[in-house]
Amino acid sequence: MLAAGCSSAEQDTGPTSEPVQAAEPTTASAVPDGVGVSAAGVTTSVDAPPNLTENGYGQACLAARAWYDEQGGDPLARVEDYLATVQHPEYTGPATFERTWSQLNPGEQAGAILAANSAARGECG
Repeated sequence: MLAAGCSSAEQDTGPTSEPVQAAEPTTASAVPDGVGVSAAGVTTSVDAPPNLTENGYGQACLAARAWYDEQGGDPLARVEDYLATVQHPEYTGPATFERTWSQLNPGEQAGAILAANSAARGECG
């Protein structure tokens, strides 16, 4: 699988073993299984390499960007809100590769978090 940016001009050398970080809430805690959870109970990081296709990443990134645009305000300040939305037990869509959050493996969750952060930084095409 390949982790790549939304822009066709960007090249990525592939997944990294570094944990994918969302906005850094001051009260976030890491649970023993390598999942960072905010005080609100939102998964903000997963200690797994992102595992997704370029197409899946692009769709997730663009879905996040559309959500940020619809909400208004500073996207970087809204990452945790967005992640809470896509982690809702009934949510399925391009941000979670048409499955619920609980159906994603750790690499797919890491990829969804990566896409959410990339979108907040304006890195989608």
